Amino acid sequence: MRSDIRVLRSGRGEGDMLRARYVELSAAAKAAVLRIDPIADAEEYNALLHWPVRAAEFDADDMLRQFRATGDPAHIRLANRMENLQVLEWDLWSRGAGSVVDVIDARPRATVLDLGGFEHPAEPKVAALAVVESLWSQRESRRPLLIVIDEAHNLCPPDPLTAVERAVTERLVQIAAEGRKFGLWLLLSTQRPTKIHPQVLSQCDNLGLMRVNAPRDIAELADVFGFVGEEDIRRAQGFAQGQALFAGGFIARPTFAQMGERLTEESGADVRVPLRS
Repeated sequence: MRSDIRVLRSGRGEGDMLRARYVELSAAAKAAVLRIDPIADAEEYNALLHWPVRAAEFDADDMLRQFRATGDPAHIRLANRMENLQVLEWDLWSRGAGSVVDVIDARPRATVLDLGGFEHPAEPKVAALAVVESLWSQRESRRPLLIVIDEAHNLCPPDPLTAVERAVTERLVQIAAEGRKFGLWLLLSTQRPTKIHPQVLSQCDNLGLMRVNAPRDIAELADVFGFVGEEDIRRAQGFAQGQALFAGGFIARPTFAQMGERLTEESGADVRVPLRS
């Protein structure tokens, strides 16, 4: 029997595409995408806040025409900002098609989001923002979900620079701190734990640790994960491939393990470089 696993891809490859609806983002998220500050750009923010749009009727060109047709300077500036930033041209937007939020709401056994194929560097983070915002807004439904983030330092860095990065990081901090009582759990994977926001990292009650080389990372891990002995963590510097340390509430005591052979096809491996004589 086949498992109900959905894979949504970014870029222009084969398969179901990863899409989100701009009009379904919160006002704060819409503003972050457009780099609008609610104080410094108060008139544009207010115009965006009060513009009524239904997802089924949304058309980018029509929206820009309507903004300009009002003759209102704030609406005209907002239209110019959207056009200048080329935000409405992103491949991420659904343009009347389905959204990643719809797929996750249907609760397949697993939903895999490929964030690596978008052209604009902000698109992966906006896709992630659309998902975590939706999950948090529906938290009172208490539908259990494990959120797994690979290369987590890309979505919750210690010093987010853009408005979108700050919005994603703030939501992940909130989910890490409060999500468990609503059935939302985080599993973060990274090769550089010091590159994850400290308020997210400090909420981790369990640790799965593979080889770590950087002394700074070792020292920080020993400080953050106080339920593991520092000597146990330092042993990670000598781990071979497939060796790991597991500790925390999901296991009776800190345990060293050796992984078996993988059952699935490996992807994302290094490109082989042929030797030339």
